[in-house]
Amino acid sequence: MWRHLASNALTFLIVGLFLMVGAIAWGNREYSAAGPLDAAICLKVPAGSPNTDALTDVLLERGVISSKFIYETGARYSGKSGQIKAGQFRVPEMASMEDVIDIVTRGGGNTCGAQVIYRVGINRTLVDVRELDPVSNTFQEIASFNVDDVEVPAEYAEVRADAGATYNIVVAEGVTSWQVANALGQLDVLQADVTDTPPEGTLAPASYEVREGDTVSSVIARMRAAQELNLTEAWENRVEGLPLASAEEALILASIIEKETSVPDERRQVASVFVNRLNRGMRLQTDPTVIYGITRGEGVLGRGLRQSELRGETPWNTYVIPALPPTPIAYPGKAAVRRTALNPDTTEYIFFVADGTGGHAFATNLDDHNRNVARWREIEAERADDG
Repeated sequence: MWRHLASNALTFLIVGLFLMVGAIAWGNREYSAAGPLDAAICLKVPAGSPNTDALTDVLLERGVISSKFIYETGARYSGKSGQIKAGQFRVPEMASMEDVIDIVTRGGGNTCGAQVIYRVGINRTLVDVRELDPVSNTFQEIASFNVDDVEVPAEYAEVRADAGATYNIVVAEGVTSWQVANALGQLDVLQADVTDTPPEGTLAPASYEVREGDTVSSVIARMRAAQELNLTEAWENRVEGLPLASAEEALILASIIEKETSVPDERRQVASVFVNRLNRGMRLQTDPTVIYGITRGEGVLGRGLRQSELRGETPWNTYVIPALPPTPIAYPGKAAVRRTALNPDTTEYIFFVADGTGGHAFATNLDDHNRNVARWREIEAERADDG
């Protein structure tokens, strides 16, 4: 009898093990299989209480997962149940339970929801308010306005009240330190704690994510660190034989190139003109430096230069001084430093003038340059006649 009972017990044990293995295999398949969600959604995980238990009910309610037990078991055994991040996350259609737990624990910022972008430009600071449509995975514009507008759209106030909204500051290439510091001080998402203008050229034009309550000084510190890194890397990879004594001089030259042309394809040619002039001991004779000597980067001149200003002595007037100015005249982008100032084209050009297309006509001698200038004057006169 004991032998019979032992045999039955062994049989039950083997069957139980097979059932357990089968159940685990089935659970694993369900955990990684396509989920029931028929269209992508934006999932908000509140700050302060992001945990698996609190989130599971929301996922069930919104039709993202089909089994609370399998989802929580999978999250627990994957070691991710305690790693859920607060934020707003795009969950694609048919996302598996494994995908979902990966999405809400990955980190790295929100992947959907409302977003405010402050675009710091040369003439104005524009505020774009937009929201990601999870189904199309594209942003839809909600509102757009100037930061100094008297009336602010109601949509902006609504987004500002949303704790899940994200904020980005995008600084354009070619702006000045004064323009950046002035713009940052106007943003209500930041605490204004800066009164001094950072040294010209020391901040990197780029996109920076910020949080509600960040200080202006902390943003400027990040911008300065980024510029230092950009400049160090660019200087280490410069071509040989440049008439530049330091990385700071490279930054000055890059800022002039940035202000001289907005056409990327001709920047290395413009750089070659300035390099050739420096090598020959010629004055750079570039208008943007004269303008900076007048405005000191505080706003836009808004008119043409006068002959008296071209002859006026300022440290930045390259029609007068026989070298680079003492400081940059704007923030050059990374490409203007690395791919142009420190890697110019090899040419014989020493002159250039606008050609009416947005670009420039280049010349190796004064006669050709004078013809190019005459053609530009004709284009200016034709445009004046056209009103």
